[in-house]
Amino acid sequence: MASYIRLAVVSLLLVGIMEASGPAAPGALSDKDIERMQSSLRMDPQTRAMYNALTNTDISSLALNREIVRGHNELYSHKIEVKGITNQKSSGRCWLFAGLNLIRPQVIDKHKLKGFEFSQTYLTFWDKLEKANYTLELIIEMRDRDLMDREMEFVLRHPCDDGGYWEGVVNLIEKYGAVPQGVMPETNSSSSTGLMNSLLARKLRADAVKLREMHAAGEPLKKLRAAKKKMLAEVYRMLVLNLGEPPRQFEWRHEDPNSKPTSPKSYTPRSFYEEFVGVDLGEYVNVFSDPSKDYGKHYEIRMTSNIQGGRNVRFVNVRPEVLKAAVLKSVLGNEPVWFACDVGKDQSREHGIMALDMYDYEAVYGVDLSMTKAQRSLYRESVPNHAMVFVGVDMKDETPVKWLVENSWGTDRGSKGYWAMYDEWFDVNVYCSVIKKENVPEEVLKVFEQPAIQLPVWDPMWSFVN
Repeated sequence: MASYIRLAVVSLLLVGIMEASGPAAPGALSDKDIERMQSSLRMDPQTRAMYNALTNTDISSLALNREIVRGHNELYSHKIEVKGITNQKSSGRCWLFAGLNLIRPQVIDKHKLKGFEFSQTYLTFWDKLEKANYTLELIIEMRDRDLMDREMEFVLRHPCDDGGYWEGVVNLIEKYGAVPQGVMPETNSSSSTGLMNSLLARKLRADAVKLREMHAAGEPLKKLRAAKKKMLAEVYRMLVLNLGEPPRQFEWRHEDPNSKPTSPKSYTPRSFYEEFVGVDLGEYVNVFSDPSKDYGKHYEIRMTSNIQGGRNVRFVNVRPEVLKAAVLKSVLGNEPVWFACDVGKDQSREHGIMALDMYDYEAVYGVDLSMTKAQRSLYRESVPNHAMVFVGVDMKDETPVKWLVENSWGTDRGSKGYWAMYDEWFDVNVYCSVIKKENVPEEVLKVFEQPAIQLPVWDPMWSFVN
């Protein structure tokens, strides 16, 4: 009798708990759902072998397609002469390194140099300061917006990150010029930007609080901008302590074609770029091939400049064959090409290979992971998250087989710093290229004259940057 009473009490308690929790939400996992999943799993010998392998081995090592590695070679029918691999180390400055690597071969060829490298730290300094100014200016501009506003949330989340695009390279060089590597070399904070960026972000968010409180107290716009200037002077000091102070003027010399040192010459950063470098960045255009957007249209992504009043990311979207033909024409004409791609897919840092099915994850798990390129973009599975430079191509019967890629990850990765990109990988994972106008079809150039369709800053083609 006592047992019966206890059972009845437990049953009533369970009913009470179930009633208190209410009916299951639509789509919630039920006990039966879990039981079906458990029953459907069969730990047969093949599944057990895969379980043992995955729990003891790196997934990518297990999924590596050995046939691709075995069939690979590093022969190219056409190469652009490049001297020296750069290394962005633990920073997100690929766009800046790739931009300077695009220009570098022209400087080497023009002056018959044995080697040359720009100072990435010099432009990193100004990029950080300009981004800080742009962030605080946006805070002032949006001073009446709710903090949950989507654009405001983006500004506060990414006040001074490393990321950028080709247009950022142009903005910086046109305003600040450039200097050789030795004039402003790398520092610990330029090579490993994480903590510096975190502290700069904290500073800018604290400044955003002050600016909004000043506005709430009725202070006029003039006082907000005066306060902003004092805040930026503090940012400048933080940057100097991390990166060094950018030179206003410097002396530089190099070896002439006969290996004799030239006489020292005095430059400002802008005169160095104008006189010694002399590459017209206005001759380059940004061409995309993103199937999630209409082809033959001119687009601009809002709030993507790194400089207040500078260029936002702008591009014309073309069919993939048009983009590839322009890239091929450039490379065969000894013009390096800056490009952005999804480097996180099917590439081996150990072997320096980018090839479709480089890793056979579907076979490992027995699942279907297929999506179209447009679907991958729209559903945030794939975005252009790294910039590099095309410096060669291997042709067969007038068709590209693979592309030679100069990366900025140092010589310890890839094939001494270079990657081989197979042409099918290009089709799936390359999103845009920066190309000289002379290598772009006239009908594409005319589209740049049309008013740009405005895209939000959270568009997939930009969201990776920050």
